[in-house]
Amino acid sequence: MNEDSYLAEAPVYLVADGMGGHARGDVASRTVVETFRRHIEAGRPTSPEQVLDAIHTSNDAVRALSGEGEEGTAVAGTTLTGVALVDAGEGTGFHWMVFNIGDSRVYSWDGRTLEQLSVDHSAVQELVDAGLISADEAERHPDRNVITRAIGADDVVDPDVWLIPATGRQVFLVCSDGLSKEVDDVRLAHILAGDTGHAAGLAGELVDAALDHGGRDNITVIVVESELGSTGDDDETTRDRPDGLTRSAEDTTPRTGGGEHGDVPA
Repeated sequence: MNEDSYLAEAPVYLVADGMGGHARGDVASRTVVETFRRHIEAGRPTSPEQVLDAIHTSNDAVRALSGEGEEGTAVAGTTLTGVALVDAGEGTGFHWMVFNIGDSRVYSWDGRTLEQLSVDHSAVQELVDAGLISADEAERHPDRNVITRAIGADDVVDPDVWLIPATGRQVFLVCSDGLSKEVDDVRLAHILAGDTGHAAGLAGELVDAALDHGGRDNITVIVVESELGSTGDDDETTRDRPDGLTRSAEDTTPRTGGGEHGDVPA
């Protein structure tokens, strides 16, 4: 079963990966997408407050999915990560708001350097941060699938957020761990740097790379390409109207590879 869901409609681009081994992970991830659609107006920049409200409301909605069963309480849960174009207010202009709960990821790509912007909320990341294991050891650690934060896991959710000025050309990669655990950063950068002839664009090529490496989990990828204003402008207050200037390519496939690209619960 594909427990990934995504939303790729300006101004929000997000991936939610339902928690395997928990009840209704696929419903949990879809609930997040539906909640964001209700809370954020499509086609125009939103605000940081609206994004946070959508996150907290998503947590309440997913919590409501949990119920008692024969084996006790079944907790529904999902990761959530993405970027949203926001107006930060007070004359500060447009920003990309990166948000994350769990181990799905957001990367930035400037044409030369791939940078992971989000920080995994996982047991192995805590070991890496404490200096107890290396990043390479984390990839092989038996607890590499244990996450420490998720939508629906607790009454109150604590997202990580970052604000990045939106100016010039920017590219973001948003993905579930079905991509990041199969394709290393060097290969990700190589694909993003190339000229793809894939029918589904860069996102489709990235999904295929993960499938070629084994495709052991659901794989969902969104590539967001944005261009606001002119990269040569010194005056950052002069910006093009954002409507219609942000486009994305998205693709998703079940771990078996048997579904069609883009075949994800909506």
